[in-house]
Amino acid sequence: MFAIVEIAGSQVKVAERERVYVPKLAAEIGTQLKFDTVLLKSSNNETVVGAPYIENSFVEATVVRHIKDEKVVVFKKKRRKGYKVRKGHRQHYTELEILKVV
Repeated sequence: MFAIVEIAGSQVKVAERERVYVPKLAAEIGTQLKFDTVLLKSSNNETVVGAPYIENSFVEATVVRHIKDEKVVVFKKKRRKGYKVRKGHRQHYTELEILKVV
């Protein structure tokens, strides 16, 4: 059984006992969260699609940790002008462990 859930503005495919990375959430480590914005739910032979969300359906998850992604280097240069800029960026993510898909 899996579901597609909208979490922090992005759509994520989740299943029970799975760990997923989502954009950083303002929640403490160990907190249980409940997401009721389920877009699609599928089990063995049955698929339910919401319009836009499925009523009485939710996903429970626990916050495992907050992490940063690998560094992305942004390099700008204009030839023959002596202009070079090198900057880096690391995106923040939250790791969630999915407990239940209802």
